[in-house]
Amino acid sequence: MLRPAILLILLLFWARWSFGQDTTANKAASQEVIQIHTNDTTIQKLYDQVEKINTNDKENSIAIQGLMQGKEMDNLTKYQLVKSNIINASETYYLLNKKITDLRSRTTSNSLDVFITSLNNPESKELGFSFSERVIDLVKTVILQGKAEKSERASKLVDATNNIINSPIFKSFTALTPPLGIASALMTFFRSASLNNKMIDEKNLEKFEQDLNKYVVYYTALNEGNQKFQYGLNFNKDQLTSLHEDLYNHILFTASALKFNLPVRRDTESVGETLNRFFFTFNKESAQDFFAKLEKEYTIAGTGKIDYERLLRENGNLKEVNNQLEDLVLQTKQFENLYNQYFTLIDTYYGQVINSLQIAANNGLADKNLIAQKQAEFKALKEEAEQDIRASINIDELRNNTDMIKYRYKIF
Repeated sequence: MLRPAILLILLLFWARWSFGQDTTANKAASQEVIQIHTNDTTIQKLYDQVEKINTNDKENSIAIQGLMQGKEMDNLTKYQLVKSNIINASETYYLLNKKITDLRSRTTSNSLDVFITSLNNPESKELGFSFSERVIDLVKTVILQGKAEKSERASKLVDATNNIINSPIFKSFTALTPPLGIASALMTFFRSASLNNKMIDEKNLEKFEQDLNKYVVYYTALNEGNQKFQYGLNFNKDQLTSLHEDLYNHILFTASALKFNLPVRRDTESVGETLNRFFFTFNKESAQDFFAKLEKEYTIAGTGKIDYERLLRENGNLKEVNNQLEDLVLQTKQFENLYNQYFTLIDTYYGQVINSLQIAANNGLADKNLIAQKQAEFKALKEEAEQDIRASINIDELRNNTDMIKYRYKIF
């Protein structure tokens, strides 16, 4: 297309030539006037067209410049998003690793564990009695009707009861509720002995079994609560272990893309220990330093401006890391679910222990005021343990940091 200035010269030349052709002397004056008017109008139209072309040319130039600036701004926006996301993610990696390790190491608290173990131990006198003492007392008062001190045969039955209670068989299977096994063994023994021993009355034996079962129900309920808690705790730990492996693999990808060296896992160390070594060199500060060096490398000499288009084009790994951050966010959500699941386990366990103590109260196994005191003590220990866990793990710290990762924005 001809430039506007050149076009203007050509148009003026054509106009002059047109005037020269219309100077014939024998034309009427009226025709000259019409011809001159016609040529003036044509020239004006040509001038208008030239002006319009100039205006369009300026507008096109501005539009092209705007597009170039828009492209540059778009690359800058992409880079800033990637940079911000990766720097924030470096902190999230550290926090998530630390909190997974902390939660995996938890059972309950030392004070709560001691309290539960004491209640669940048949030899403990936490409620004012031990199971073995109560069993011997039931044998003497219910089966033997107070004859144990007067009769040698009765005394032998008491000794046999002691031997069953203290059998290593029951002491080695604490997870299977020793009182249940002891009660079953005692009833088998006394039923067998009743065939040849008239001292053992059938009605008294039934009464003994009923009274014995009151203790068995209490210990069984307590033990079942403990087993369910341990099962849930182990499942929670397995899920945390799997999550830790996923986090390691994700960090492995990020470290490789950013050219950071992830330590080789040793046979004797856990995932958390390997990652702890990695975080000595990879952290928020090192990520910031990585981008500072990158910006310096792609700064255009003499201008102080960064070539963001070239930077992004030649470092496609940054886009890949950014686009995979949704996986990291999902891992933090999974951890939060396991964290909440842990407190649900404690709440359920607490309810089962309180229910077991209530069984002891309803069956008259111990003083009700003492049992109420133990329930209140257990509640306080449970609340203290929960506060300690929340303070130690600080889930809000992880949530707040994760919220700064704009993982929904993909860079292509």
